[in-house]
Amino acid sequence: MKMSVFGEKFTAKSGILELMDDLGKAVAGSEKVCMLGGGNPARIDQVQAVWQEKLEGLLKNGALGDALVSYDTPQGRQVFLEAVASLLKENFGWDIGPENVAVTNGSQPAFFILFNLFAGTDARGVKKKILFPLCPEYIGYADQGIEEGLFSTCPAAIQEIDGFSFKYRVDFSKLEITDDIGAVCVSRPTNPTGNVISDDEMAQLSVLAEKAGVPLFVDNAYGAPFPGIIFEDVNPFWNENTVISMSLSKIGLPSVRTGIIVARPEIIEAVSSCNAIINLANVNIGQVLTEELFRTSEILDISRNLVMPFYKDKSDTAQDLIRKYMPIEVDYRVHKSEGAIFLWIWFRNLSITTMELYERLKKRKVIVVPGEYFFFGLDEDWEHSRQCIRINYSQCHDSVEEGIRIIAEEAAAAVKE
Repeated sequence: MKMSVFGEKFTAKSGILELMDDLGKAVAGSEKVCMLGGGNPARIDQVQAVWQEKLEGLLKNGALGDALVSYDTPQGRQVFLEAVASLLKENFGWDIGPENVAVTNGSQPAFFILFNLFAGTDARGVKKKILFPLCPEYIGYADQGIEEGLFSTCPAAIQEIDGFSFKYRVDFSKLEITDDIGAVCVSRPTNPTGNVISDDEMAQLSVLAEKAGVPLFVDNAYGAPFPGIIFEDVNPFWNENTVISMSLSKIGLPSVRTGIIVARPEIIEAVSSCNAIINLANVNIGQVLTEELFRTSEILDISRNLVMPFYKDKSDTAQDLIRKYMPIEVDYRVHKSEGAIFLWIWFRNLSITTMELYERLKKRKVIVVPGEYFFFGLDEDWEHSRQCIRINYSQCHDSVEEGIRIIAEEAAAAVKE
């Protein structure tokens, strides 16, 4: 089969494709698998009860049936856009209205649209890139560019905290927004590491982006104000030069595929135009299901009182398990858990790469994500990129414990080799 350059690029082997393929095969099999890979959120019974109640109410009053038979505008449902804008304006003082909000079919396609709107070759033949100031970054970004070579990343500075933990920080001494940059992008909390860029770092990035005349993208899929899987005392960030992306996935609704973008109106219009061409209209179930929660700000209460404490407890428990099982001969550090649903383990003395460790763990029915995929766009080789893995701690306790125990065994074996 002969395909275009686009076809060859998007059907070639990629980190996100391999990850999702491994997850699908693991779920489809009959054997027990420790699913510590992927980004599937946990099932939180109290939150699940909220969705059950809302669905039953929508079925009873006919609102769900009406939504199923109607297209929305490419920007989203007007009442939902108004509810989101009102929540952010009243609770955080953002100077926005519904014209500043658009819905996409999940945050993944949102970034596909944003990256290719602001990077690539323009009408003058000038090629622009997306700059990631904190590498490692999210695996799902790596292959989003329609053109090749669309991303540039800056290696993080490593701050060792103690004998167990470390933290990545933006290395402003090496960060430069050159003329070939079309936008700057960060995730907050950062997937894969759980790092949270501080308020001060966000302010510095914002100033640098504005001086360079490029927008700052903030992927807020795990962060404040919702779903609130963030354990640091930081403030939600937005201004006229910022494009923030949020999602209903990690609050417990991954299958409704609802991403939310907040930006200045001309960017919202551009995203809506792309929506019309790519999707015709957005999935509206998530909007209908959560509209009242946004209108009453109840979604903030769910995030603060149900979602965040659940994941904080899971994170603490998983870190205790790593301390329990990881043998002393393994020289490792765990990134400070500041948010998201992952722990990031840095192995400093294995005889193999973490890609090889990943393959060995797969044979023992433990699925993790090797760190190599998260270090895209680097100008120079970085040994650190072959020393890390990401684990999802949100699944059931027994699976997480068994998975961590096996990881520790394989790491110890790799040290002895």
